[in-house]
Order: sequence, then C-alpha cells, then structure tokens
Amino acid sequence: MEYVSIPHLNKQASRFVMGTFGMFPDENMEKHLTVLDAAFDLGINTIDTARAYDSEPTVGHWIQERGNREKIVLISKGAHPSPVRERVTPYDIDSDLFESLATLGTDYLDIYMLHRDDTSLPVGPIVEKLNEHHAAGRIRCFGGSNWTDERLAEANEYAYAHNLVPMEVSSPNYSLAEQVENPWAPGCVTISGPQNEKARAWYQKNQMPVFAYSSLARGLFSGRVNRAIFQKTPEAINEFCRKGYCYECNFVRLDRCEEIAAQKNATIPQVAMAFVLDSPLNVFPIIGAANRSEIESSLGALKLKLTPDEIAYLDLKSDSRHS
Repeated sequence: MEYVSIPHLNKQASRFVMGTFGMFPDENMEKHLTVLDAAFDLGINTIDTARAYDSEPTVGHWIQERGNREKIVLISKGAHPSPVRERVTPYDIDSDLFESLATLGTDYLDIYMLHRDDTSLPVGPIVEKLNEHHAAGRIRCFGGSNWTDERLAEANEYAYAHNLVPMEVSSPNYSLAEQVENPWAPGCVTISGPQNEKARAWYQKNQMPVFAYSSLARGLFSGRVNRAIFQKTPEAINEFCRKGYCYECNFVRLDRCEEIAAQKNATIPQVAMAFVLDSPLNVFPIIGAANRSEIESSLGALKLKLTPDEIAYLDLKSDSRHS
C-alpha cells in the first residue's frame, strides 16, 4: 500500500480509500465489519462515510469494537441537501457535524467535506464556519465534495485574504469513463471526460488531494458489464451505471481495457483503476467491495503501470497502444 501525507493530519492516508456506501446498520452488520476488517488488514487505513449514507453507525460500531480510532484516517461528509431544500448553511454544517461525531463515537474527524455546494450562497460564511470547527479541533482537514474547481478556488481566495485555513481536499467523480449524463441528483460534479480537461489541469497544478468516487463508473469497469448485456438485458446493470456511463464512447473504453488487461495478465477493473492512479492528479480512489477478494483485486492496480501510449489509447486520444 502507498501512503501519502495530507495537510493537518499527524498520520498518513492510504492511497486507496474504503467506501461505506450501502453499509447500513442492519442484519448484515457482521458482514460489513468483516469487510472493514479486511480493508484495514490489507493496508487501507482511510475510511469514507457520510451523514447521507446512513453508514456512520456501522463505522462507529467498528471503531469502538476494534479500538482503532487513532490508526485510521476517518472521513465524513455533511450538508447534503434534503428533499425540500439545500443545506449548505452554517447552521446545517454545525448540525450535521455534531451528529456525525456523536454517531461515530469520536471527538474529531481527520477529514470533513461538505457533501454539496450551494452557489447561491456567499462562500465566506461557509469557510469561516469550517475554520471555527478546525480551530476547535473537531476537524483536522476540510474541503468539498461535488464542489467545482472554480468554487474551491473562490473559497480559498477568501481564506487567504482573511488569514484562514483553506479547503485542502476535494471529492468529485473521476474515472476513465466519460459521464455522459449525470446519474445522481443535481449538484454532483465530475472531472472525467474531455469536457473537463480544464478542471483536471487545475487539480494537477494545485495537487489538491482528489478523493475520487465512482472510479469504476458504478460497475461499468467491474468486469461484469459489457455492450451485449446492455443491449439484451439493461435492467441487469446498476441504474446509475446505465444512466451515466452506458454509451458507445465508454463501451469503446471498456473494449480497450479488456484488450490491455489480456495483454498484461490483469483484470478490467485493475486497468481502469490504473488509469486513474497513473493520472497526474493526486488521486485517492474510493472503492466499494463486498469481500476481501474484491479489495485485493482493486489493490492489484497499484502494481500495474500503464505507458503514456496506453493511457492515450484508453482515453480515446489515440487509436493505437503503440507509438
């Protein structure tokens, strides 16, 4: 496992992040704990959760049972919109953060991100509120999930102008696949695809850590999806994958992943993940897994190195794997 320093943390974060979306505190609790144990045993010390995921009780239970709070980098997110309103206000940030701390059974979060942005609001009070919690020790490092690079830059300009701590992490969608349609609710942000080269250039220049969600395009690159399945039984494919990624441009990328995987004795997910890891961005892929074997498979991408020609070929910028 590769570990990386992140501002304000006294411990390094694993390059891979264990996602907990779907780990509800239900009859599958022991299964969820086993998956978290496997991730930690395999070197993943960074755990991602959120108020909106309803997985904080599971993560909190795991932390208390294992007594490993100081050994992990704990991420949570708040200020997710409700069905009736946006919630990126100082009041909502307070409410969600304190609820997260109580549910997780901890007095601080290593990384805290606002799950959405509300661009109708001035950024100053948001930055000031996050600084208030940072100064109190409740959050060590903070940033935005689904914030555009322009809005992050605006927030940080305000922070620098007022001698405050800036936003230092971000969590957009990022994968090999082009997000043709937004599969999520309004307000989600992707930096994938040719139309987002400017955003990626900003992240490359600033080297802000990118906690990339849906880095396998909601299963398009899982090895279990292909063009034939989409044409014959589309209902067998995850609805978010169908809406966001099941388009010919991405099936061509999938074909090329399969081709390179066969050549390198790797898997399709490993090739797609290696594309993300080999980018010039400071990327931390968030992975979901049902068992230890799936985690081990994802980690294999760390050992898989792609050539510049192969990266261009996968990204449809070239028609050949060889220059």
